[in-house]
Amino acid sequence: MKNYFKTLSTIALFGIMVAFKQDNPKKIIFFGDSITQAGVNAGGYITKMKESLEKQGIKDKFQLIGAGIGGNKVYDLYLRMEDDVLSQKPDVVVIYVGVNDVWHKASYGTGSDPDKFERFYVALIKKFQSNGIKVICCTPACIGERTDFSNQQDGDLNRYSQIIRDIVAKYDCPIADLRKEFLAYNLKNNPQNKESGILTTDRVHLNDAGNQLVADALLKLVTK
Repeated sequence: MKNYFKTLSTIALFGIMVAFKQDNPKKIIFFGDSITQAGVNAGGYITKMKESLEKQGIKDKFQLIGAGIGGNKVYDLYLRMEDDVLSQKPDVVVIYVGVNDVWHKASYGTGSDPDKFERFYVALIKKFQSNGIKVICCTPACIGERTDFSNQQDGDLNRYSQIIRDIVAKYDCPIADLRKEFLAYNLKNNPQNKESGILTTDRVHLNDAGNQLVADALLKLVTK
């Protein structure tokens, strides 16, 4: 009889633990630069994701946290990953970085060389995965919206985007290929070959349409 009640107690405790785990929202951290920093503002892509989840009636199932800092490159993310990500014990991390690694090479001479970019990016993924965190990656979307590949950094953006694609294939991470999605959108909606104003305000930072595109692309992955 004693064993019987002990078994019942164990089953009940297990049921409580499962129920508690199911009630906890999935914690998702968006780890990036100024694009992500602005993502938590009104009209930002993280805010738009929250609004979409609310419309679907599943907002309580997800906790979306922005961890973007303007000017950050991949090694900046690596330096602050303990404080800004690991300490919060997320279920998912979305890595959205690369624009400054490319942009700052030409503008300030402080960007990231391709091999350095790859090493730090891989180090981030390995660290997160070793802590049981699912990683979702994004390619850097654009530095200029011209569709004839006359933007100054198009070549580097394509190269760094391909580095990310190769990494995610090796480490089995979902990817939001924003580089491809932004180009496809501009090919349809930028017949005048404008440098900005279609998805960005200034060639880099997102306008309302750009934030919506990113929100839609990521929402499919984080709710999967």
